[in-house]
Amino acid sequence: MTSADPHSTAPHETPDLHGAFPRLSDGQIKRLALDGERRPTEPGQVLFHEGDKEYDFHVVLDGLVGTQTGEGPEARTVAVHGPGRFLGELNLLTGGPSFLTASALEAGEVLVVPAARLRQLVAEDSELGDLLLRAYLARRNLLIGLGAGVRIIGSRFSADTRRLRELAARNRVPHRWIDLEEDPQAETLLRQIGIRPDETPVVIWRDLVLRNPSNSDLARALGQPLPVSDVTLFDLLVIGGGPAGLAASVYGASEGLSTLMLEGVAPGGQAGSSSRIENYLGFPSGISGAELAERALLQAEKFGANVSVPAEAAALEVEGEGRYAIEVDDGSRVAGRTVVIATGARYRKLQVAGLEDFEGTSVFYAATLVEAMFCVDDPVIVVGGGNSGGQATIFLADHAARVTLVVREDELTENMSRYLADRIERAPSVDVRLHTELRELVGGHRLEGAVVEDTHTGERSKLPALALFVFIGAAPHSAWLGDQVELDDDGYVRTGRDGSLLLETNLPGVFAAGDVRSGSIKRVASAVGEGAMAVRLVHERLKNSL
Repeated sequence: MTSADPHSTAPHETPDLHGAFPRLSDGQIKRLALDGERRPTEPGQVLFHEGDKEYDFHVVLDGLVGTQTGEGPEARTVAVHGPGRFLGELNLLTGGPSFLTASALEAGEVLVVPAARLRQLVAEDSELGDLLLRAYLARRNLLIGLGAGVRIIGSRFSADTRRLRELAARNRVPHRWIDLEEDPQAETLLRQIGIRPDETPVVIWRDLVLRNPSNSDLARALGQPLPVSDVTLFDLLVIGGGPAGLAASVYGASEGLSTLMLEGVAPGGQAGSSSRIENYLGFPSGISGAELAERALLQAEKFGANVSVPAEAAALEVEGEGRYAIEVDDGSRVAGRTVVIATGARYRKLQVAGLEDFEGTSVFYAATLVEAMFCVDDPVIVVGGGNSGGQATIFLADHAARVTLVVREDELTENMSRYLADRIERAPSVDVRLHTELRELVGGHRLEGAVVEDTHTGERSKLPALALFVFIGAAPHSAWLGDQVELDDDGYVRTGRDGSLLLETNLPGVFAAGDVRSGSIKRVASAVGEGAMAVRLVHERLKNSL
């Protein structure tokens, strides 16, 4: 990734790739110097190591500093920084371990600012905060593209391998997947660490080796925050980290409420699994759901929101007047004066013969780069005529050999935005099957094809496919609420009834926002609006309870 001349022994500064390596202004360096310390550097001096959980913010004042990932023969230089450049990546702002090692390449000087103080400065100085955020987001993208960080070793046919890869991808953790079936290094690496192939998947991070870890175990190993103590009473508990939950967390924390957000898998919800959202206000060229969620999460943490991921809510309990408790799936409990239910909806499953045989290996409910890597140059089928199915089709057309879009509607625009339908109709590698439904899946240890039926003629045919992507609507994620909160006939949370506040449930101080709420619009923008509105109503409820 560096621009160094391979025939020269002298290092050269890396150009500013994609805005990842900007320079600080003299004024910004002087401001940082008020809270920092100038330190000399010597050639070969390590400023911080990959895997360090506590490390500081460094600005290069003189000389050159290199950053790299990995160790020994696997070490790769990421960048070389000269005066005015700053070091680190996204985890410096979020509090996670470093995915980089930084070493002085020649004698010089650096400015060192404690990480905790830097986070305060970012909250106080919007110009500095924006500069660091843009650069660190770009660096995270570069690290993900490099396959830096965590190594996941497992079979492409293993549901647990897919689960771990999805967790890493949804949380934008730099990682590399080593395929047992395809990568010649896999078996050698397993022998080196004394692990049999039947003990996979395995996650390797620095000196840590995890045999088929749970989502929680992997998250904790990568520095995700532990669930908070159950003795703390928060002003606001936000359950769910989709657009509605993230918005509620941002507005709750920014308006002075002690706020805790619990999310079961990764920030972003269904939106987080979208390869590109193109109709969200303010992003004319589109933005991936994962990046939008990452930005919102940083905003929430900047304003002081507490975040626990993964932490799946298992039950809601009434502890007394003005006090609610959420039981988390790991057995811990958290308490709050108000609650915003923002657990969203989860994709429905096809009622088709053979589906269970291929779930976890060939059937997918999201279309991100992780899923796309399972089907490069293969034929795939996408089922669903809404915007989610359309976005997945466009994205997969750049990776798969052929994409067949199966739609039960008679017209593509019946439930899909015109702009998506137009792009699908122009895509040469996409075949659209209107008024068609899936009837059966066929194959051995992996999907080989599907039987579809034209609902107008009754004619059946077999389509080749090594992967199936399903986007046929969603069901509310509300079963965890039991009988505490009133639901409509379809399982969505009822709000605004019998004189309660607009987004309030039958329990005073418990609100619902986003896709889980009965009557919601099911769009990212409306979910964000409802999350913000819920916080306004929380203030009103808390004021009335005094």
